[in-house]
Amino acid sequence: MTRRVVIIGAGPAGLTAAHELASAGTSDIVVLEATRTVGGLAQSIDCNGNRIDIGGHRFFSKSDWVMDWWLRMLPLAADAADAGELQLAYQGMRRRLVAAPAATKSDPRAMLVRRRLSRIYFDGKFFDYPLKADLDTALKLGLWRCAGFAASYAWAKVFPRRPEASLEDFFINRFGRRLYRQFFRDYTEKVWGTSCDRISAQWGAQRVKSLSIAKALRHAILKPFRRVGSGLGAAEQTSLIERFLYPKYGPGLMWEVTAERLRELGARLELEAKVHRIEHHEGRVRAVLARRPDGREQRFEADAVISSMPVRDLVLGLAPEAPARVREIAAGLEYRDFVIVGALYRRLMPNAAGRGPLNLVPDNWIYVQEPGVKVGRLQIFNNWSPYLVSDPNTVWIGMEYFCSEGDELWKESDDELMRLGRHEMHKLRLADPADHLYGVVVRMPKAYPGYFGTYEFFGEIRRYLDAFPNLYLAGRNGMHRYNNQDHSMLSAKRAAEAILAGSSDKTPIWNVNIDDEYHEEKPGG
Repeated sequence: MTRRVVIIGAGPAGLTAAHELASAGTSDIVVLEATRTVGGLAQSIDCNGNRIDIGGHRFFSKSDWVMDWWLRMLPLAADAADAGELQLAYQGMRRRLVAAPAATKSDPRAMLVRRRLSRIYFDGKFFDYPLKADLDTALKLGLWRCAGFAASYAWAKVFPRRPEASLEDFFINRFGRRLYRQFFRDYTEKVWGTSCDRISAQWGAQRVKSLSIAKALRHAILKPFRRVGSGLGAAEQTSLIERFLYPKYGPGLMWEVTAERLRELGARLELEAKVHRIEHHEGRVRAVLARRPDGREQRFEADAVISSMPVRDLVLGLAPEAPARVREIAAGLEYRDFVIVGALYRRLMPNAAGRGPLNLVPDNWIYVQEPGVKVGRLQIFNNWSPYLVSDPNTVWIGMEYFCSEGDELWKESDDELMRLGRHEMHKLRLADPADHLYGVVVRMPKAYPGYFGTYEFFGEIRRYLDAFPNLYLAGRNGMHRYNNQDHSMLSAKRAAEAILAGSSDKTPIWNVNIDDEYHEEKPGG
């Protein structure tokens, strides 16, 4: 009988696991979080009343369990609930929400239904993401360029690369060499800091999934004949989602509410408790040691451990040490880090896509494909939720930069990064520095687990760690897998179920997010 469960990390995986265990009656649960904030990569950061969503989190899932879980935590906003039956429209299928719980109109703890729009910014023009095989795209790109794309795509279909080992192979087989070079290669290398031929094709299988030119063309042809209601759907290809749920004050609200529920259920949340050692004896994990900001060390005995901390840190923190080969592989795992520059503007520069006195474009995300700039993606927080912006007469932007901890970009001062952001927004002809009101910089280490470095040998780490019957890995960094938020939750759910059942079989956890039909993400990132 499991008595104490120690959970490492208070992100979506850790908090979900704790909630499932506590709800099932587990009374002794300790969640250890290295920072002072819950939510992990899904936290919301308050900057003078303006909130930053790190990386952008659309709340949608093929999983009924995840969708129901979210709406139990944050009911639908009154205006959405009043609409009766809702549908989140994905391209191909829909999910209906009937008689969903509703928040009061003034309740800050509510879920909004938001329209999805992400576009590519290239050559000073906006293109749909995913690229559509339609007249608008052809006119913007030019007919000769499109003809070249078509010929290259046809060649890739007739003569595909085999074996499909690298991400470069994956992209060329699905899009053709010319389109890959124009819209995927440089952007992906900006995101990951390495060439596509060094990245495993498995990354593409998990992030880009089964999107292809043929599917995009078929979607463009069939879309006018589809009936789309006021809302939602479980997707055949969620890379083509059109509507999604979103917490009124950003994703961090979801996890702040979850943390409150956990405390009510009797679980302990220990913030600013950085795990640095995991002790094991006779094949079982026995204790987790965490260090406080003042240097104090605390020891937490454990009958079971769920870890969402980076696999590299977990392996290197084991005591006694893991075998040399396992440590070598763990030390070689690579990550990509993330800097977001928040910028408040009076308005954007006039452009064809802008509307109203703010010249506000309608996008959630803009993927920047222009050469000569370091920014990879822009978030328009006004369009995620109007409640993320304290003054509705301003535009709140997030400029996303991908880097590696310790490199030149990461080490630049906040002032230098804000100056870079202002310069690049002006260079892209999106915002005038004279309209800049305020800036802030947020650094997020280990935002993306890399599918390069020693990743090809990751199976050896998994086999070693899975041999501990009471150690369960969950979440993005916990599994070194590019999971979305809902995948992290599902992996945590399965870890909790295994503990409750007294099972040491980790296979159900690892089976989360191995299908070939999920995701909406940036091209190459």
